[in-house]
Amino acid sequence: MVSEMACHANEIEEFRMRDLRGYAYLASCLFLVIYSQIIMKWQIDKAGTSPSGVPEVVSYVFRLLLNPWVISGAIATFLAGIAWLLALSRLELSHAYPFISLTFIFMLFASAVLFNEPFTWQKMAGSALIAVGIVLSSQG
Repeated sequence: MVSEMACHANEIEEFRMRDLRGYAYLASCLFLVIYSQIIMKWQIDKAGTSPSGVPEVVSYVFRLLLNPWVISGAIATFLAGIAWLLALSRLELSHAYPFISLTFIFMLFASAVLFNEPFTWQKMAGSALIAVGIVLSSQG
């Protein structure tokens, strides 16, 4: 009886560690996606609006692709994909996927603070609904 309880306690602890690692991978994925998008927007703002002619667009994109910051954003996007794969190896898709919506909330605040984009009540209400949705969907 005591050994069965100890075995059960070990299984619970192993399950908790599995979930904890899954959430760590999920948090890493979110951080990397947010980093990538912020860096990309920052560098696009510095580069200006894309030109209209095809040769100019090719040159514009080529300059961006050689930009070290843009390269770091692309690498972050790739690493986010790896973190997502690792998260899915430990968490159910239906449980993990709603957390991706947190990027919408974080990007709303980041865009307002870093890029002076409008922060409206509609965006705040939408973010609140997303947060409620995450809480509800993570319960089941």
